[in-house]
Amino acid sequence: MSPARNPKILIVTPEIAALPPGMDSGNGPIVAKAGGLADVTAGLVTALFELGADVHVALPNYRRLFHIDPAAFGSDALRSYKSQLPHGRIHLAEDSIFYYRASVYGDSAAENPRSAVRFQREVINHIVPDVDPDLIHCNDWMTGLIPAMARRQGIPCLFTLHNVHSYDLPLAVVEESGLDPREFWTWLYYREHPGSYEDARGRCRVDLLASGIFAAHFVNTVSPTFLSEIAAGWHDIIPGHVRAEIRNKLHAGCAAGILNAPPTGFDPGTDAWLIRNYTPPDHHHGKAANKDVFQQDVGLERDPEAPLLFWPSRLDPAQKGCELLTDILHRVMDRHRDRHLQIAVVADGPFQRHFHDIRDWHGLHGRLAVHGFDERLSHLGYAAADFVLMPSRFEPCGLPQMIGARYGALPIVHDTGGLHDTVTHINVAADTGNGFVFETCDGNGLDWAIAEAVQFQGLPAQVRRHAVARIMTAAARNFSHAVTAQRYFQLYERMLERPLVNGRNGQH
Repeated sequence: MSPARNPKILIVTPEIAALPPGMDSGNGPIVAKAGGLADVTAGLVTALFELGADVHVALPNYRRLFHIDPAAFGSDALRSYKSQLPHGRIHLAEDSIFYYRASVYGDSAAENPRSAVRFQREVINHIVPDVDPDLIHCNDWMTGLIPAMARRQGIPCLFTLHNVHSYDLPLAVVEESGLDPREFWTWLYYREHPGSYEDARGRCRVDLLASGIFAAHFVNTVSPTFLSEIAAGWHDIIPGHVRAEIRNKLHAGCAAGILNAPPTGFDPGTDAWLIRNYTPPDHHHGKAANKDVFQQDVGLERDPEAPLLFWPSRLDPAQKGCELLTDILHRVMDRHRDRHLQIAVVADGPFQRHFHDIRDWHGLHGRLAVHGFDERLSHLGYAAADFVLMPSRFEPCGLPQMIGARYGALPIVHDTGGLHDTVTHINVAADTGNGFVFETCDGNGLDWAIAEAVQFQGLPAQVRRHAVARIMTAAARNFSHAVTAQRYFQLYERMLERPLVNGRNGQH
């Protein structure tokens, strides 16, 4: 590694939301997005590129998602497409398993690990030798074999856990994909202890997430508190062996928590989905205009004074706490009837039917709106709402609470994980806090927090507007990809033991 040049950073990811201007092909965007990982990766790559870092990206060649289908357009289209890719910066893993799929991940449990292994085969066999990186940054279980290779070759490797899902598979399946793991098999994590390579190949299953944690030189979760909660034994959803490996890294001083940031498109000053854009000083005018249209569009009564609570997250009772809301929904609506409290749910999931049933049974039409996820309604909902509901049982990071604060929709959250790191209970007299936090994860706790929010909404307009403007200003400053990237820069430099960028005028 020459000290005269900038270190090469190879970011390995199955998804990305965008590339910065100058790094994309100019022939249509390279976009493959399934969730927050895509946005975080895009923000980090953009910040690195704008800083002048020698950043490279490895991802699968999703031809259909990239709007290139040689079967439909001929091989000339594919050659033209490849010729316009950023020279030496974007590295596409080639395999037909990626070419024609309509989404980043498949529907079957068997397809996703096969895709992950083939992606990593291309990264290990072709992309890493071509790039010759000084540091590799891997993301989630889909890249969990690569840290073992990096450890064997002496390349510093960071492994980021965006969630705690994993797959395990026989070592023979890895071999059959065309990847030879003999050189690094001892750095993989097996569900049973192998006595030899042949034993591992024939009997032992490799856990992809645990392998990434075990082999990486450094790991990070996407919030500091979630890392602490895992190590402390919280959340039964964390597999015991994954928890043990994270504890080992933490006790060795090789683990950190770095908060994600909202996608750059969530900015009330520029959001194209809004009826009226706004900034902290004029937020009350902008939110009123968007509230009126949102209420009409989702079937709520048009009432500018009604406290409006917005649910934007997937309706997953295992994590997101939607059952806490349905347990108390009629009680809450009845208690705050004189204030004309309204709730709007814009989210998908089987649990949605419970909201429909409660609305229909108790005649809450006009006060309770339930819609499937819609990009326009989601953006408009943040701008219209007074409060965002986020009562998660556990939360690795969470983005809706940050987005809500940026839009002046104050978050109502359970005190856990990334919610703990981003939301503190409001104190109007002291001019502190940015939301409403309950500690006991049950319906009564959520009921109390909603009552606190409604009480805040009843304060004099000038007092309320001052608090919301303060919260919006702080959220724009603190919840940004620039802040997130800065944390990663510092971690990269710690791992490299040298500056990330040499000979640049800009400071970071």
